[in-house]
Amino acid sequence: MEPTLEQPPTPPTDLSEHEQVRRQKLAEIRQRGIDPYPARFDRADRAGDLQTRYSELAAGAETTDVVRVAGRLMARREAGKLNFLDIQDESGKLQLFVSLGTIGEEAFERLSLLDLGDFVGAEGTIRRTKRGELSVAVQTWTLLSKSLRPLPDKWHGLTDVEARYRQRYLDLITNEQSRETFRRRSAIIKAVRAYLDERGFMEVDTPMLHAIPGGAAARPFNTHHNALDMDLHLRISPELYLKRLVVGGFEKVYELNRSFRNEGISTRHNPEFSMIEVYQAYADYEEMMRLTEGLVSSVAQTVTGSMTIPYGDRTIDLTPPWPRLTMEQAIERKIDRSIADLDVPGLVELAKQHEVPLPKELTRGRLVNEIFEALVCEDLFDPTFIIDMPLEISPLAKRHRANPVLTERFEAFVAGRELANAFSELNDPLDQRERFEAQLREREAGNDEAHLVDEDFLTALEHGLPPTGGLGIGIDRLIMLLTNSASIRDVLFFPHMRPRD
Repeated sequence: MEPTLEQPPTPPTDLSEHEQVRRQKLAEIRQRGIDPYPARFDRADRAGDLQTRYSELAAGAETTDVVRVAGRLMARREAGKLNFLDIQDESGKLQLFVSLGTIGEEAFERLSLLDLGDFVGAEGTIRRTKRGELSVAVQTWTLLSKSLRPLPDKWHGLTDVEARYRQRYLDLITNEQSRETFRRRSAIIKAVRAYLDERGFMEVDTPMLHAIPGGAAARPFNTHHNALDMDLHLRISPELYLKRLVVGGFEKVYELNRSFRNEGISTRHNPEFSMIEVYQAYADYEEMMRLTEGLVSSVAQTVTGSMTIPYGDRTIDLTPPWPRLTMEQAIERKIDRSIADLDVPGLVELAKQHEVPLPKELTRGRLVNEIFEALVCEDLFDPTFIIDMPLEISPLAKRHRANPVLTERFEAFVAGRELANAFSELNDPLDQRERFEAQLREREAGNDEAHLVDEDFLTALEHGLPPTGGLGIGIDRLIMLLTNSASIRDVLFFPHMRPRD
C-alpha cells in the first residue's frame, strides 16, 4: 500500500539527530495537508540569467518586474520579520528576500519547516538590497522537495576526495569548480564533433557487444546473450567495425563511443571510458598527425580561448605543428647515447641497467617499447608524436614503407601520457591474417590481451579496404588536459570505485 499524506511511512530507527529533525518536519508538512514533493513548478527565470539581466540595477533599487524562480536552498539568514534565503540552480545563485508583511503570517511561519538542501520555488519582484545583493522580493513561495539528509558543511563543501567520487551529486551541489569541469566536458565533446563534422566526417554507431573482442590489446568484459545462447564481450574498441564501414564505401567516419577494458584502475584508467575513433579513406598516418594536432589545438582554442593552456604548475603550447620523434630517438635523447647498433642481448643489458622489466617475448621491437614506456613516456610533457613503432606491438598497422620491421603508426603524448594512437591502416588481408595468427600464438602462450582471429573482419578486408588512415583519441584524457585535472576520476561523473566493504 502506497503511503498517503495522512499515513506517512515509518522512518528508520538508525537516523542521526539532524535526520530525525528533518523527518519530523516532513511529517508536520504532510499533517498540514501540504505535498512535500509536488510534480511540477512553472519556473520562468534562471538565477544566472537574472544576474546578467539586472547587472546594472543599483543598490537599493526596486522594480515591478515579476519573476518565478526555483532552486536548492543553500543558506539562510533570519532578521526578525525578514528572512534571506540563498537558492542555487544550475546557472548560479540568487537571494530570496522574504518579508512577513508581504507574504503573511502563515507563509512566513512555514519557513521554519525548511532546511538547507530543500528545493523551493518563489514568485516576486526584482530588487537589489542596500548591500548590493540582487534579490527576489518574495510574494509567494512553495516547497518543491524536502531534503532528508544534511548537506556537507557550507564553508568547506565536500573535501574528502573519495566521497566526492562516490557521491558525485554532493560534489556538484557544493563545488563550483567541479560543476565547471563537467560543463567544460560537454563543451569539449561538442567542439570535437563540430571539428569533424565541418570536415565532412560522418558520425556513426557500431555494436557494443562483440562476438570477438578486437581493435586493441586489452582484456574484455564478458557476458552471455540468453536468446542467442552465445558468449559476447563488451567492446574494447570500435576499430574493426568502423573499418568495415570504409570497406562499404563510407570514406570519412567517426564514432564517439564508450569502450570497456577489464584492466586496472588508476589516475589515467577507468574500466569504461570515452574515446573517439576516426577513419579516412585515401589518407595515411601523416594525414592523421595533421588531423590530431589540428583537432586538439582547435578544441582548446574553442573551449579555453587559447592554444596555450595551464596544466599543473606549467603551461602547454598546443599550437601545430607538434614535433615528431621515433621511439628510438626519444630513448636516445633520454639516455644520451645511440641504441641503433644494439641487438636483442644489448637491449636486454640496457633494460637491466635501467631496471626496466623485460617483456615475455624478447624481440628487439618489444624491448625498445618496454624501455620507452619505462624511461620516456612521463617526460613527454609538451605535445609530441612518437612515430614509426615496432611491428610486434602494432598488429593492425601497415608496415612502414621504408622499413618493414616498423609500422606507420604514431602515438601522441601530452602531459606525460598517451593522448592519441593512429596508423596507416593495414589493408592487406593476407598480411592481416598472418598478424592475427601470430597474435593467437601469443595468446596460447599466455598473453590474454592478444588478438583473436576475426574471420568476418578478414572477409571484409578481402573485399577491399582502400588506403586508410585511422585515429583514436582518449576523450577523457583530452578533457583532463583541457580542464587541468590530474585524475581521470575528476572528469568522470561516476568513476568506478572499489566497494567500501
